[in-house]
Amino acid sequence: MNTENIIICIGRQLGSGGHDIGRMLALDFNAQYYDKEILTLAAQESGFSKEFFEQNDERHGFLRSVFHARAPHITDNNFYQNNFSQEGLFKFQSDAIRKAAQESSCVFVGRCADYVLRDFNKVVSIFITASMKFRIENVVNRQGVLPDEAHKLIEQGEKRRAEYYKYYTGKRWGHATSYDLCIDSSILGLVETERLIAEFIKRRFNIQDSNT
Repeated sequence: MNTENIIICIGRQLGSGGHDIGRMLALDFNAQYYDKEILTLAAQESGFSKEFFEQNDERHGFLRSVFHARAPHITDNNFYQNNFSQEGLFKFQSDAIRKAAQESSCVFVGRCADYVLRDFNKVVSIFITASMKFRIENVVNRQGVLPDEAHKLIEQGEKRRAEYYKYYTGKRWGHATSYDLCIDSSILGLVETERLIAEFIKRRFNIQDSNT
């Protein structure tokens, strides 16, 4: 795909600060930021319920549990005529990601964006990890749960992400060979980690500071 837009795709461990780092990168590179926002775009493009995309977000296999139930805000005719399947949801989401990437520079968090945009020119894939202690503290602070519950949420969430990523990309989620750069945000902190990533991207694409 011939586009000069800068596309930054971020994979992240739960609680690693990937969302915050992504927002900082979007500001640095004058890029649009997409996390759950891509679900809204996918819903608009497809004409289906945003709720359904949210329930299925980065979860492979969700639709298996609803094929025998009525999908929210979707008639039976729409359900079958539009191939509203697990792969159908992913296609709607992927189309929304590609459309956004064609229109402007973007930062995408999760949702296999690195794979979806693999044919675009200026794409960089980053994976953000962090120590378990760091991640548990973040989840405790953000969700108001006890450390043991935070640890459980992290393990469950990352299992879903890994399965989803492998199913649609054929690659290993969080493995160094799947990304251009992997970095531990708990070593330098979120701000310094973002600065390091930004410098990597500038050197990767030979971007001068005056252009960012």
